Amino acid sequence: MFSPRFLLLRSAASLRTRSLCTGGVSQGGRAPDMAEGNPLLHVSNVRNRLREIVGASTNWSDHQHAMTERVSLSSMLANSQQDLPAKTMKDSYLEVHLPLGSEPQLREKYLTFHNTVRFGRILEDLDSLAVLISYSHTHNPALKRTPLSIVTALVDKIDMRQHVIYPDCDIKFTGHVTWVGKTSIEAKMHMSQYRDGAYSPVLDATFVMVARDPENKRAAFVNPLKPAGSEEDMIFQEGEANKSRRVELSTASLLKVAPTDEERKIVHSLFLNTLDTKTVSFSSRVLPPNSVWMEDAKLKGLEICHPQERNIFNRIFGGFLMRKAYELGWANASSYGGCRPRLVAVDDILFQKPVDIGSLLLLSSQVCYTQGKYIQVRVHSEVFDPLTRQHNTTNVFHFTFVSDRDVPSIIPKTYGESMLYLDGKRHLNQTVEG
Repeated sequence: MFSPRFLLLRSAASLRTRSLCTGGVSQGGRAPDMAEGNPLLHVSNVRNRLREIVGASTNWSDHQHAMTERVSLSSMLANSQQDLPAKTMKDSYLEVHLPLGSEPQLREKYLTFHNTVRFGRILEDLDSLAVLISYSHTHNPALKRTPLSIVTALVDKIDMRQHVIYPDCDIKFTGHVTWVGKTSIEAKMHMSQYRDGAYSPVLDATFVMVARDPENKRAAFVNPLKPAGSEEDMIFQEGEANKSRRVELSTASLLKVAPTDEERKIVHSLFLNTLDTKTVSFSSRVLPPNSVWMEDAKLKGLEICHPQERNIFNRIFGGFLMRKAYELGWANASSYGGCRPRLVAVDDILFQKPVDIGSLLLLSSQVCYTQGKYIQVRVHSEVFDPLTRQHNTTNVFHFTFVSDRDVPSIIPKTYGESMLYLDGKRHLNQTVEG
């Protein structure tokens, strides 16, 4: 069973969604509302819309000049949140189409060699959409360009409601702002796919965005959110609960406090099960049957961050980072389980620092917990400066996969690995058990 938070998110998916096609003439996965000439936003135009809002350019040299000019927009920032008009959830509602069925030429970008959809590309689209939703919430029609720099702070949760994404069926993304702090925004998005004459839900996603000044150096105020009706008020209250939960999880982090009594017993039991009974030595360890040492379940990668992968603020696009981390995590889970694993959930992706163009990005994937058919993978990304030899963490990603068969147990050796094991267990429990 999934957690109550996931079930509540599922119920929230119905908010203000426009009527979906449940009939009519269509061919395969071609949705009638994606017919030629429809006025709704195409997924390929989302980033173009973002460039227009910010005043960015697709040309690298022009883009650098445009970012320099944005400094003058600082005077347009609000001095307090009270100076900004309240917005409703309807103000930020967006519908975006990914017509894989209607536009066959679009599919190549999204397909794997197994003729399945690349989920990393979906992550890129979700990240761009979350930014555009946030800008829709803060839109001021009196300004030609927005003074706000809105960036992704956290991917709180992505829950898969359907494990199969068809490569030849049209996809629809819908989403809107669901909660607002003084400088932060929670955006929820829902992805559905047209098949057999109707749209079926595929995933629910919750992103947390933060607003910064034009130079992306300090926090900036955003419009308050005013729920309209009991349903919107319930969703807003869930956003408040999400914030409290994130604070609680951060406070209970294993990087800050010791494991619980139950978790300490688990670690000690793992240690005892790996002792060599012949020598009874602390240093002599034996791998139990059908198990893998955690140190042997790693996969690493390197990315050179070229201008092609930049976002509208001349940093590396967060969606690109998520795609690369997901693909590395999937490859690790695949090699570990000897299978093609399915994604169950993505959660707690924290964007700690931006990644500059020209950086050397080191990605390290680790299978940190297993349970039956489930594989919990953690991907750590850091920027390496070859001149100073310094490493700085930029992101931590958590992916939950499921195999078609039971997988070997992962066994930690060191105390540090034991903490990764417990952290992985916490993430899996939150996803699967509630």
